[in-house]
Amino acid sequence: MKKLSVFILVVSLLINAAGVFADEGMWTFDNLPLKQWKERYGFEPTQEWIDHIRLSSLRFEGGSASFVSPDGLIITNQHVASGQLAKLSTKDRDLVKNGFYAPTRADELKTPDMEANVLVSFENVTDRVQSAVKAGATDKAANEQRKAAIAGIEKESTDKTGLKSEVISFYSGGEYWLYRFKKYTDIRLVFAPEESMAAFGGDYDNFTYPRHDLDITFLRAYENGQPAKTEHYLKWSAAGPNDGEFVIAAGNPGSTARLLTVAQLKYQRDVGNPLQQKVWTLRRDALAEYAKRGDEQRRQASGGIRSLNNSLKRLAGQQEGLLNPRNFARKEAEEKALKDGLAKKPELEKLYAPAWAEIEKAYAELPKMANRLAFSNLASSRLATIAQQLVRYSEEIKKPNDQRYDEFRDSRLESFKLGLLSPAPIYPELEESALTTWLEEAKRTLGPNDPFIKAALGEADTAEVVRRAVSETKLKDVAERKALLDGGADAIAKSTDPMITLARRVEPVVRELRAWNEEKIASVESSAGEKIAKARFAVYGRTIAPDANFNLRVAYGRVKGYEEDTTLVPYKTTFYGLYDRAAGFNETAPWGLTERWRNARTKLDLATPLNFVYSADTIGGMSGSPIINRNGEFVGINFDSNLQKLSNRYWYIEEEEGSRAVGVHSAGIVEALRKVYDAEALANELIGK
Repeated sequence: MKKLSVFILVVSLLINAAGVFADEGMWTFDNLPLKQWKERYGFEPTQEWIDHIRLSSLRFEGGSASFVSPDGLIITNQHVASGQLAKLSTKDRDLVKNGFYAPTRADELKTPDMEANVLVSFENVTDRVQSAVKAGATDKAANEQRKAAIAGIEKESTDKTGLKSEVISFYSGGEYWLYRFKKYTDIRLVFAPEESMAAFGGDYDNFTYPRHDLDITFLRAYENGQPAKTEHYLKWSAAGPNDGEFVIAAGNPGSTARLLTVAQLKYQRDVGNPLQQKVWTLRRDALAEYAKRGDEQRRQASGGIRSLNNSLKRLAGQQEGLLNPRNFARKEAEEKALKDGLAKKPELEKLYAPAWAEIEKAYAELPKMANRLAFSNLASSRLATIAQQLVRYSEEIKKPNDQRYDEFRDSRLESFKLGLLSPAPIYPELEESALTTWLEEAKRTLGPNDPFIKAALGEADTAEVVRRAVSETKLKDVAERKALLDGGADAIAKSTDPMITLARRVEPVVRELRAWNEEKIASVESSAGEKIAKARFAVYGRTIAPDANFNLRVAYGRVKGYEEDTTLVPYKTTFYGLYDRAAGFNETAPWGLTERWRNARTKLDLATPLNFVYSADTIGGMSGSPIINRNGEFVGINFDSNLQKLSNRYWYIEEEEGSRAVGVHSAGIVEALRKVYDAEALANELIGK
């Protein structure tokens, strides 16, 4: 019986690998699943339609967005923009809690450090990158040669076009593509709802369905001080999606691990995920403890707490999937099927088959270094991160472009400086609390004699080291950061700023660990990953989508409810459901209504759809993605998924299993803008009046 089950599983995997009918994959624009669209949905888009969708879509840090008017109007999620809302907030003006609306363009607020990227062109540079590796090169040397080639390609493109240029690796090094982006850095806030309505139900309702969230924010891109003229934007659908309708989502999925080897997945299951959970829990609990000090402290910490709770809940679902023997057997059968397919091509098997053993050998070394790699950093503090960036930049900028760390290559320096010199507020009390908790746990985990701990603290008391660094640093001042940035290595070396000196002390240790990881893990992954990718191409062609890597993709499916246990879940929720759920909990948090929503109940058409579910293959990072019908119209915005979908980081979960993404309905958005927020001008701009 066991052999029969495995056989059936392998057959199923082979069918899916051929891309027959399943709505699987987050597809790149160079390889869209046009055959599946035609055969399953009768949809044959023109190249003009495809280009229009791509040029209407945007990438933000941590999420996705789209243009929805010819005057640079952008829609994304409130939770994607919440960091900027917090940076624009003060003790007396909390835009996260109370929301915001600019009735005129003069009232729109410039965000401190937001950057939007539009993918304007792409080019396959696989041969240029892979051919840069010299015959007989070690994995380490090969990795350095690839990186040098990538740096050269990016610089050449940036100098020639003026566009932000990034070489992106797909299929674990099987392909490399040069992506060119138009960049917008003057982004202004137009509208955001109260967080309690954007995340109605709070963490209890997160990753569940039915949902009743207005998780939206509107921004506007400006150029030369004027609203950007955006030829490509998505026209608004007043009606929104119907039950059973074909839709696509265009966004930037953060990370999947579907093409990893079994050895890599075992590491994530046994070491990586539990360690990540420990790190995120530590940081979440530190913020939660700080938030107990008062209302203002709660305001400062709330965004981080919400983000970490979200990450922890997603991670728990992913780990549960890996711990399921049936699911893990699926990955083992998938790997076996690929190896068996490769065995039918003996000349290729000789070249590529050793790659699996190479990765397994490398990963055998990783557990003993895992704690050091996870805890040897100062990332819990923004001030300390700024200090580390300045110290690292001063060293890297002296090197030739092709020998620097990736983040300091010429093509990325503008974006780096935008974040480094952000005027966003810094809260010293929060910084001190978070960094003290982090270093104390790092000391417990690594031990007092660990090189990072000795460099950071020596024999001194943790709290005292952090207190002095935070209270005496001048890095809160953007002008001081700018002076150190411009002053280069000499200014950094002479600085007596205690946060800079802390960063200087730990930098050699951080570099040593980064070098170890590059040589022992990343280099092997690149070389072996390229071989496995070529094996996969030889067996399956390009019928499998590459793993997500926070670059623009297209997912697709149907608007569709699902069965759960013994009941049916409808494809949509309405404003009726919102008020009913609030009443069911007597409007206690997190199901409370704000005053404007209570007052709007008699004005709203309560039958208007608010949220809906659809079967597209999505993951974190696609928050804010436009949901688009076959006419190229905006019918909703992606903001979450249900619990059944959480383990899709590792495999595609069929729609029959109840896996669904969750979106805000276009009709519900306009209804709320008009009747709850009196945002008539914004609603009219959306529908083209």
